[in-house]
Amino acid sequence: MALTDLEPIIDRSTEPIIIAGPCSAETEEQLLTTAAELAANGIKILRAGIWKPRTKPGGFEGVGKPGLAWMAKAKELYGLKTATEVATRQHVIDALESGIDILWIGARTSANPFAMQEIADTLAELGAQNVPVFVKNPVNPDLELWIGALERLHNAGLRRLGAIHRGFSVYGKHLYRNLPQWHIPIELRRRFPDLPVICDPSHIGGKRELVSPLSQQALDMGFHGLIIESHCDPDCALSDKAQQVTPEVLNYILSQLVVRDPQGTTEGLSTLRRQIDEIDSELVELLAKRMRISREIGLFKKEHRMPVLQMGRHDEIMKSRCAAAKELDMDPSFMQTVLQAIHEESVRQQIEIFNKR
Repeated sequence: MALTDLEPIIDRSTEPIIIAGPCSAETEEQLLTTAAELAANGIKILRAGIWKPRTKPGGFEGVGKPGLAWMAKAKELYGLKTATEVATRQHVIDALESGIDILWIGARTSANPFAMQEIADTLAELGAQNVPVFVKNPVNPDLELWIGALERLHNAGLRRLGAIHRGFSVYGKHLYRNLPQWHIPIELRRRFPDLPVICDPSHIGGKRELVSPLSQQALDMGFHGLIIESHCDPDCALSDKAQQVTPEVLNYILSQLVVRDPQGTTEGLSTLRRQIDEIDSELVELLAKRMRISREIGLFKKEHRMPVLQMGRHDEIMKSRCAAAKELDMDPSFMQTVLQAIHEESVRQQIEIFNKR
């Protein structure tokens, strides 16, 4: 089912939407201090976690419902809209009763169809279809699961929907806490161009020094905004201290960002794009020719009782082609990825020939 008839959740004609605030609402003083500093720097939407799902028990799991009163107070004092994460039916009820303006669904919850259906049903029962809801990508890189989570809300009558790209969990040590895998949110945007998609550089990077470059990268790729964790005293934060920045630092980061004009003219690109189109057509024809030869090789192997896989030949191709790519200023790992895909398709087609009677 397509995500159709979406209503505006943000004004795309203005600057990118910025949602900022602490990972967790820890104390009333901490939240209000942070909110005051953010509001003074022009932030319009305050985020804070009230319920915090942790990987293991024993960690700080949020202050719970009392924190909603602090959010309401920040809203009253500083004119901020408020946003928080919900994961259960009761979370939704409590958040809306307390006047929370925007809800988001976390990565663990969006991966759970039962939880998503419960949240969708609760919003429908409460007649809250006009509440803006953002859905973070699931922890694992599964685009269809992400779309399914959005569709459950859409089927419940919600039309003010958006998505948050927060990266994907990965085992082992990496530069990023969660790998961006930008091609996945880009494909989401391609399928649903009316769906706003914002980026969470805090959770992707996991380190405050990565927030700025990731934010710029997201805006360069046309994301509609950012949700960034900001704390009045990040080093004393009770959760995710390494990825939070002070409101002052956030203000500096935002002041340095270059916002591209999505309505900018593309006339100067027309000639170059035509060249790309022509080259792509040639690539398709060359690949088709290569596959025809692969099928002929498969037939030869079958007639001479040879195995499909010839690992020596495979390794030779990989080594020589990647070396050639490097000489032409291309990334050898990129060429390896391309060659592997071509090899797998060649093997598949040869096996089809082997299976024919």
